[in-house]
Amino acid sequence: MTETNLTFRLYKDNDTTPLPWNKDVIKIGESYICPTYIHRTPPCQASCPSGHDIRGWLSIVRGLDKPPKDMPWEEYAFQRMTKSNPFPAVMGRVCPAPCQDGCNRNEVENFVGINSVEQYIGDWAREHKLTFPKPEKETGKKVAIVGGGPAGLAAAYFLRLRGHSCTIFEEYSELGGMMSFGIPGYRVPRDVLKYEVDRILDMGVEVKLNTRVGKDIKIPELEKEYDAIFWGVGATSGKALPIPGAEAPNCVDGMVFLRAFNEGRLQHLSGRILVVGAGDTAMDVAAVARRIGHISQINEKDRPENVLLGQAVHDIATAAQRQGGDVWIVYRRPISKAPATKHELDAIIEEGVEIHESLAPLEVIRGEDGRATALRVQPVNWVNGKMEPKEGEEFNIECTMIVGATGQKGDYTGIEELDNGWGLIDADKTYQVKSKQGHFVAGDAVKPLLLTTAIGQASIAVEGIEKYLNGEEIAARPKVDTHHFNLLEELQIHNLEPEEYNHKQDWGTNESKFAVHNYEDRSFAEVIPHEQLFLAHFPYEARNLRDEVDMSPEKVLSNFNERFSGLTEEKVKAEANRCMSCGMCFECDNCVIYCPQDAISRVKKDKHVMGRYVETDYAKCVGCHICMDVCPTGYIQMGLGQS
Repeated sequence: MTETNLTFRLYKDNDTTPLPWNKDVIKIGESYICPTYIHRTPPCQASCPSGHDIRGWLSIVRGLDKPPKDMPWEEYAFQRMTKSNPFPAVMGRVCPAPCQDGCNRNEVENFVGINSVEQYIGDWAREHKLTFPKPEKETGKKVAIVGGGPAGLAAAYFLRLRGHSCTIFEEYSELGGMMSFGIPGYRVPRDVLKYEVDRILDMGVEVKLNTRVGKDIKIPELEKEYDAIFWGVGATSGKALPIPGAEAPNCVDGMVFLRAFNEGRLQHLSGRILVVGAGDTAMDVAAVARRIGHISQINEKDRPENVLLGQAVHDIATAAQRQGGDVWIVYRRPISKAPATKHELDAIIEEGVEIHESLAPLEVIRGEDGRATALRVQPVNWVNGKMEPKEGEEFNIECTMIVGATGQKGDYTGIEELDNGWGLIDADKTYQVKSKQGHFVAGDAVKPLLLTTAIGQASIAVEGIEKYLNGEEIAARPKVDTHHFNLLEELQIHNLEPEEYNHKQDWGTNESKFAVHNYEDRSFAEVIPHEQLFLAHFPYEARNLRDEVDMSPEKVLSNFNERFSGLTEEKVKAEANRCMSCGMCFECDNCVIYCPQDAISRVKKDKHVMGRYVETDYAKCVGCHICMDVCPTGYIQMGLGQS
């Protein structure tokens, strides 16, 4: 073979001088660089704490990724969706959707309504009684799961998928954790939650309710009986307000308040309720307080604090005398800086909750009986992120109850060895408990965040448990740590996986059947920004919004109807079609249409799967870059020939 027959090389042997820069760019409409297909992570997925393959299941909804055989598309989307999160119906309702904040569609007009599509799939799965598969093979390994909230239940799900036996130890009489007692039922209907919890248990999960680890069973006993321990104990206690007088009996934390309501013990309030804080817990407390309302005449035994402390249960007949609650949010920062989800904040304002911002709590004023009668506050200014008190302008806000919602911590009675001193558990980046081999943790016990964060952490922790049980080293996590679309899995689903490689030297490998050609997966390391998309391809399309119930101040009392009604199938598909499929081909045909050399063509129908829609004839390609320029999703990059 002579040198002239060799494939073009950027450099020859023994070259030491770089080529002139004009050789690296297009010249008279041609270059030596040909297109290749690069898969990157979309920002919606990178913004999702549970690592949802959002683009993947939206592609199924819109009909790009076809289900195998006669499977309904909803079932196929459910399978893809629950690879990363087993609670689609719950999350579609309550997740604050950081994925939507990261959506590149925001650069066109407005984000894709990811939550609404997720709710539809979750509800369809429930209506059609979809279940999770039981493991084909049991490993014989046993894992103890302490806590039956979102982290613990997710851990059980991911462990059972791998064939490991697991037992959930739950302190209370029901599972669900924050999903059960921390979120009101009008946001998470209890029948929806029960179905999604039971679906996990039906995989073969053992449950021991009313069992507190550290009291009813000790850590050494668990370590002796189980091969690994997962801690999902959450942060179920609110932090006391750090001001004098906060020990008043009617000064309670938000978690106690919400638990009493969700357990049916708290039926009414009296007088003005002050909610200190502006996070999502504060929003839930305020919304509940508006709904259950207040009564003007109240017996001593029926005081709300007695109910919250477990000393009484409200009489429904008495509660019938109530009126809409007088509820204030007191926040030391401007309300525009509130950490709460914007929609939840807007909703409580619409419902009649008063917002009092830039007020720093100083002291709980107490009466002769020790109960709080007012909250003393001081107006403040915020300059360059620093709080500047307005001296001499302090005043009292009269109230009958103060609910603190300024932070959470865990209860480590009996398991003090795990407490890092802040009511949390220290863990490394793979969610191993520091200095305790075989112990793993996820969720609010690490740091109180979102439900979806707890689920994502549980997934990572279970991967670590898998390595630990197999005696393997737990490796560092990838830069972009999500449940990525996998082209090889996609090919296998449709029986198009590459042939087995015989590991022998071969010529003409561009035609070989043992590899996926001209495709590079960078999803583990790169998130595709909007700058790499051809945004002009996408016309303005308004979002398909879920209908929301009218919750004006006049209608809020006793209104525990679910806030959102789900989209129809037609609107779900229309909303999925708004997805720009960032970092993955969505079969628009731009590259086929605009290639001046007819070098790009569609693959044969029997070879077509998601991610394998077009191919390039490199004998025709002149490297003009047009295909890359008109690719809406950034999937095409001119790279072939540079190495």
